[in-house]
Amino acid sequence: MSKFALITGASGGIGQAISLKLAEEGYSLYLHYNKNQQAVNLLLDRLQPYGGEYMPIQADLSTKAGYKKVVQNIFSIDAIVHNSGSAQYGLLTELTEAETDKLMNLHVTSPLLLTKELLPKLLAKNSGNIVVVSSIWGQTGAACEVAYSTAKGAQIAFVKALSKEVALNGVRVNAVAPGAVQTAMLNDFNEEELEAVKSEIPMGRLALPEDVANSISFLLTEKASYITGQVLAVNGGWYT
Repeated sequence: MSKFALITGASGGIGQAISLKLAEEGYSLYLHYNKNQQAVNLLLDRLQPYGGEYMPIQADLSTKAGYKKVVQNIFSIDAIVHNSGSAQYGLLTELTEAETDKLMNLHVTSPLLLTKELLPKLLAKNSGNIVVVSSIWGQTGAACEVAYSTAKGAQIAFVKALSKEVALNGVRVNAVAPGAVQTAMLNDFNEEELEAVKSEIPMGRLALPEDVANSISFLLTEKASYITGQVLAVNGGWYT
């Protein structure tokens, strides 16, 4: 019987890597995206050889009601991967209320309420997994990314709390916290700035989206059956 996973932010670099990895492992997928329909269409083409069911769902999770559009398109579910996100650079004194609302809706409120609505489906099966893609900045914080760090730290608190609430129901809840990942999120950095970042990372390179996807894949398997409430740092030793 096919297993179904929801991946939010499936059109991004990390989301595509997660989708391909889980499809390879036999999952059928709900592929959430917001604006990048072209990327999702190309992803669907790449997924076809794996033979599962792959269903795109468009919704803006930075709005208060966006999560409801996702929920109404979900039927059977075995895993939820909260991957949607966007960076927010700048001094805290320059942050607007509108930017704050969008950031918190996308990273905190929507994942919280989406999980609330879908959790009964996992509890009914007495099994399932939830993985949140947080960030190194949720663990240690970053200047000029105060709001983003706050949101990512909230995701980690969510994982630690919910994991205790549902552990006896057979549902595991974990997070991965990537460092600098080679995706479009780093497009605003020039080559010199990227080299400076690499020089701070003990392994001397940026993460690939596949590095993050592989860590999520592990957390979803029976090999991680006794792991819940944890944050797996995927950062090349940058923060330990």
